[in-house]
Order: sequence, then C-alpha cells, then structure tokens
Amino acid sequence: MNIQITKPALQWFKDEFGLEGGENIRFYARYGGCGSIQSGFSLGISQETPKEIGAKSEVDGVTFYIENEDLWYFKDLDLKVKYSRKYDEIEFVYE
Repeated sequence: MNIQITKPALQWFKDEFGLEGGENIRFYARYGGCGSIQSGFSLGISQETPKEIGAKSEVDGVTFYIENEDLWYFKDLDLKVKYSRKYDEIEFVYE
C-alpha cells in the first residue's frame, strides 16, 4: 500500500498541526463518520509516535503512516491525500 501526499495537502498539515519536520501523522480507521470504503468506519488523523508501521511515506521531513492494525480498512487500496481549495480541507482518494 502506498501513501501519497500532494504539496498543497502537506502545507495544510503544516498549518493545521504546526509541523516543522521530524513529526509523525497517523491515518487510522475509526468507528463512525462517513467513510467511503468500509461501512460504519471513517479515516481519522492524529499526531503520535508510531508503534507498528504497516505503510508510510516521508514528505519534507514529516512521516505519514498507517499502523499494521489499520491496514484492513484500505482493502489493499492506495491512499492519496489532496487539498480542496473549494472546501479549504484535505480529501482522501482511494486508488
């Protein structure tokens, strides 16, 4: 599984989380919300220290990752994180 973060999305993360490099951003499956690939679950985001990384991508000194325990959520799809100027927020694309 691959994780791709676009440059505008990276800037959104830097602004929202105050990132300067060396930090970690976790994507995880959470119960509830409006997810598009697993009924009853949605994708959550947190800033924390990795435990058992299942997939990761490092962009401009920031590590974006998914723990092994959350890989089931993605159904062997790749994750692309984009920024929507229209909504001023990030969006997830599963490929």
